[in-house]
Amino acid sequence: MRALICGAAGQDGSYLARLLLSKGYEVVGTSRDAMMTSFRNLERLGIRKEVHTASMAINDFRSVLNVVERYRPDEIYNLAGQTSVGLSFEQPVEAMESIAGGTLNLLEVIRFVDRPIRFYNAGSSECFGDTRETAASEQTPFLPRSPYAVAKASAHWLLKNYRDAYSLFACTGILFNHESPLRPERFVTQKIVRAATKIAGGSREKLVLGNIDIHRDWGWAPEYVEAMWLMLQQSEPDDFVIATGQTHSLQYFVSKVFARFGLDWQEHVTFDNSLFRPSDIKESRGNPARAKARLGWSAQVMLEGVIDGMCEASSVDNT
Repeated sequence: MRALICGAAGQDGSYLARLLLSKGYEVVGTSRDAMMTSFRNLERLGIRKEVHTASMAINDFRSVLNVVERYRPDEIYNLAGQTSVGLSFEQPVEAMESIAGGTLNLLEVIRFVDRPIRFYNAGSSECFGDTRETAASEQTPFLPRSPYAVAKASAHWLLKNYRDAYSLFACTGILFNHESPLRPERFVTQKIVRAATKIAGGSREKLVLGNIDIHRDWGWAPEYVEAMWLMLQQSEPDDFVIATGQTHSLQYFVSKVFARFGLDWQEHVTFDNSLFRPSDIKESRGNPARAKARLGWSAQVMLEGVIDGMCEASSVDNT
């Protein structure tokens, strides 16, 4: 089996590559410019030499077609495109082109080559907007509150249309927040962990945050990529919510991270209103019942385990 991972340099792409290699796959990973991309995450996981890499611009149909024709994958995992909700407010056109446009290019290429390729597309819990007290399932309506979420929702509906119209084996994984030591520091969870590590090591810096009165369903990224693979092993394609089913505030996350280093977070955190998003989701929680029933998948690592894993890795990196 050969898998093509679009966006192999990122957190999810790297963990997915490791999983697929362990299952005997030949793995091809793409980035916009494979010659210039460091693939540092693949290096950290010790699998860089085992993954073939290729340059592919996901918003360029011909580029996508050339790569798919050259490698003839059995499975394609689309983890590419803009990954930051905050950045999408600053670069909404890029968000739409890389996420919705990129997904459309992949779907159209799969239709064009007319081979039995199985396709996974990375959806997002951001599409649901504020779930409030009710955990979102696959039947929950989308109420996106950012350009990123609008783009992800568009990609989701494009995929459903192609699946129905052309009988493609295509699935969307609607993943809630999932973290790991491979998260870049532009993500608030890693920003918090890195700052706490430095402060515990003697730094006098302050951690500057925006709104911490938001609640998220946080899971462990290495587990979530297994759900991606499981979706493409089913007899029929479908979409699945992947989540822990538990939600915690960002303030809780901050307090637990600092406590793990023996610190009182309130002594080291300041706030900046400029870091607030134009619109934000107060509460986000997923209902992974379908994934458990159909895929046999359920989260094993809850938030405390996520924090432990990230803090332990950060401490090692900081030595």
